[in-house]
Amino acid sequence: MTPAPLLYTYRRCPYAMRARLALLQAGVAFDAFEIVLRDKPAEMLALSPKGTVPVLRLPDGQVLEQSLDIMRWAFVETGDADGWWARAQSPVNLALLAVCDGALKHHLDRYKYPERFGKGADAKVHHREQALDVMLRLLEAQLQLTGQLGGPTPCATDIAIFPFVRQFAAVEPGWFEGLPLPALKGWLRGWLAHPLFQAAMPKLPNGRALPFPAAH
Repeated sequence: MTPAPLLYTYRRCPYAMRARLALLQAGVAFDAFEIVLRDKPAEMLALSPKGTVPVLRLPDGQVLEQSLDIMRWAFVETGDADGWWARAQSPVNLALLAVCDGALKHHLDRYKYPERFGKGADAKVHHREQALDVMLRLLEAQLQLTGQLGGPTPCATDIAIFPFVRQFAAVEPGWFEGLPLPALKGWLRGWLAHPLFQAAMPKLPNGRALPFPAAH
């Protein structure tokens, strides 16, 4: 029997989250290994010396070390019958994803973890506002038009960006709820309650690989 792909993951990491969401949505059965950040498994480091998740080891020995590569593989490998990957390739979605993984991630880290960057409260507020300007207001405008980033139905861009918006909203939930971003907040609530997200978030024991059933 051909072994299942093995995903090294960390439950709360947004990059690992997007990989799990894509594998599940694409219907790929895989094994998941929940790492301990301060004690990363030697097997993972041998495959990917960068030491960050997600890392996917394919049955043929190929290793995918970037979340977007894992997402692409999941949808393309299974034929992308519902167009989740294809619809993510629009110029608008590619531009939003570039901002998410670039400017938004930069400001989100400094907003969520100001102590890591030697910054005080003023800097935290600055990065919070910059995140709104570079990304969240763009998402609001797009979602007012289309409902999902894939149009009337979601695409890979929705599940690639959602984990980062979730992380942003969780820093100061009360403040976030007061923002005049109704479409974005509705989109976020929808994804938080989505069966796909629930399927992607079980707590796994550390230290061993376990089957992670496909969503369908």
